Amino acid sequence: MRIDRLLANAGLGTRKEVRKLIKEGRVQVDGEVIHAYGEHIDYNSSLITVDGYPVHYQPFYYVLLHKPKGYISSTVSEDGAPPVTDLIYEYATFKLAPVGRLDKNTTGVLLLTNDGKLTHRLLSPKHHVDKVYEAIVDKTLSPELIDAFSKGINVNDEYTSKPARLEIINENTARVTLQEGKFHQVKRMFLALGYKVLELQRIKFAFLHVDDLHIGEYRELSKDEIAKLRNY
Repeated sequence: MRIDRLLANAGLGTRKEVRKLIKEGRVQVDGEVIHAYGEHIDYNSSLITVDGYPVHYQPFYYVLLHKPKGYISSTVSEDGAPPVTDLIYEYATFKLAPVGRLDKNTTGVLLLTNDGKLTHRLLSPKHHVDKVYEAIVDKTLSPELIDAFSKGINVNDEYTSKPARLEIINENTARVTLQEGKFHQVKRMFLALGYKVLELQRIKFAFLHVDDLHIGEYRELSKDEIAKLRNY
């Protein structure tokens, strides 16, 4: 990897700023001063220092966020709504992006990463990643919904959802497990059956949950969690 890109990805500044560090002779690789910012470096086998301090380079980051209402699952604002990446501003240099989307007013589990390969794997239908939601609706839930969800629901003649599992928690709260991630899917499935979703929270994505995080809080995944996701 080019030394300027590596330093920028390590959070030491913009590409322009790290090139200035290199030109000033403040960057060393294995004890040798680097002057060419286009030089390629093997970060796995080289000791890189800036002003004598070792540079820790981590190519991928995995952040679990307890998403609050009012934020969109994007890296840029839309129609005045802030992106979820504003909540993890300390990772801005690493260009993390949400894995899938949660609606602006949906709360709960949201994973962000810059690992494109893992993102593709987790969103691919063939890997059957469970997404679990709790929905509060506007009227008493009928037990017949359990069977309807299990067979798949025709959503406004646009498409028929894949079978999903519905569990009634109380008279107007249900837990829904599905493996798709279409636009407003849970809300549209309920609406097709005559129910309006008033509150929606994703409580699990694969095996990840946010029981240990307050709304708006986040943490990095552990090595074990990352390995488990890669083999999910």
